[in-house]
Amino acid sequence: MLNPGDTIGIVAPASPFDANMFNKGVSVLESLGFNIYVHKDIYYNNGYLAGTDYQRALMLNDLFSDKKIKAVFCARGGFGSMRLLPLLDYRIIAKNPKILIGYSDISALLSAVYKKCGLVSFHGPMVTTLGSASKKTIHSMLSALTAQTEIKIKTNKASVLKPGEVSGTFLGGNLSTLCHLTGTEFLPSFYGCILFVEDRGEPIYKIDRMFTHMKLAGCFTGLAGLAVGSFTDCGPIKIIHKLITDFFKEIDIPVLAGIEAGHGKENITIPFGLTAHLDTDSKTISFKWPAIK
Repeated sequence: MLNPGDTIGIVAPASPFDANMFNKGVSVLESLGFNIYVHKDIYYNNGYLAGTDYQRALMLNDLFSDKKIKAVFCARGGFGSMRLLPLLDYRIIAKNPKILIGYSDISALLSAVYKKCGLVSFHGPMVTTLGSASKKTIHSMLSALTAQTEIKIKTNKASVLKPGEVSGTFLGGNLSTLCHLTGTEFLPSFYGCILFVEDRGEPIYKIDRMFTHMKLAGCFTGLAGLAVGSFTDCGPIKIIHKLITDFFKEIDIPVLAGIEAGHGKENITIPFGLTAHLDTDSKTISFKWPAIK
């Protein structure tokens, strides 16, 4: 867990970022009482990537090996995180566990560090989103990264697509990214897990195709539950929820949709790799805490 005065390191593992948005996000983190370390290579630009694959992987390896760094925040998502997976030093990461937080394309990193190292990570805001983030988003992030007791995530806006109550390891991320990790050594098994998914800008037929791909690949075999985040700019949410309901109707698991995490206005922070309890009656997901000791 983080404490006031701890140092947060910032990397750019995916796409280049807007400097103004970045600086606003850094100011938010500083206002919360943290020291900020910006890696020297973070401002490189290699077309649609924030530097070469080697440079971006080196940034992550450097920050995980630095004992002074307590958390690693990503400047932005976009594209490119998957390209780093074979270049990361998982031995160093496993020997130096620390907070890793991000979402969207960063889901590739969150999945890989869990699969390779068993490391708990966090699906939550990136630096360039913090400057314009809602108070709820920032409060959720701070609570998740500093909490010392069990925390419950509750949303009254959630929709129960399939009722039930279940416990399991909480994993997941961006649906498109998870789908493209299918068949690789970097996607964790979801057997006995509660899977979280979200996405942005994907039409309904592509969402259908991604779920179908993962089902045919066996990704949902033994799945314990499903938590559905925001599907922003993907069409009417009722149609998406109906697709998910129909898709999982033959699998006896609880499905809770409308979790305020992902690309929507609210992006609450959720730990991956911890045991969670999902209860559709109370519309809550609770986690055993602390996530980081």
